[in-house]
Amino acid sequence: MDLKERLLEDMKKAMKARESGRERLSLIRMLRAAIKNAEIEKGCDLDDPGVVEVLAGELKKRKDALEEFRKAGRDDLVKATEKELEILAEYLPEPLGEEEIRQMVIALVEEMGATGPKDLGRVMGRVMPQVRGRADGRVVNRVVREVLAGE
Repeated sequence: MDLKERLLEDMKKAMKARESGRERLSLIRMLRAAIKNAEIEKGCDLDDPGVVEVLAGELKKRKDALEEFRKAGRDDLVKATEKELEILAEYLPEPLGEEEIRQMVIALVEEMGATGPKDLGRVMGRVMPQVRGRADGRVVNRVVREVLAGE
């Protein structure tokens, strides 16, 4: 079952669960709308990697919002956003740890023959499609910079 079908099935289950599934239902509807908007924008149906990319974007938005809610002292929104993050994580592949990213980057740098910071764009262009939806781009960028600097 692909990810879009799984979201549809989970949405049906949440609808049947009524009150207890309300938060899940709301989030799944937002996710399906985001996927549909991405499909309209690209002009084609998204496959699982494309859906994972959309879901990763939604995860990032919520993580950024969570930071702002904490700064503002909005505990009600912090709690709701944490619940959304928990539900959203169920649909994403297991996130990569920093050491896994580092090993991947080191292998890629050796394969490409990258020598220094001037090759950052080339390396990032090759590594991001491999980690999309499984790692934060800021972390990947930092690791690539460290590896290229020889740290």
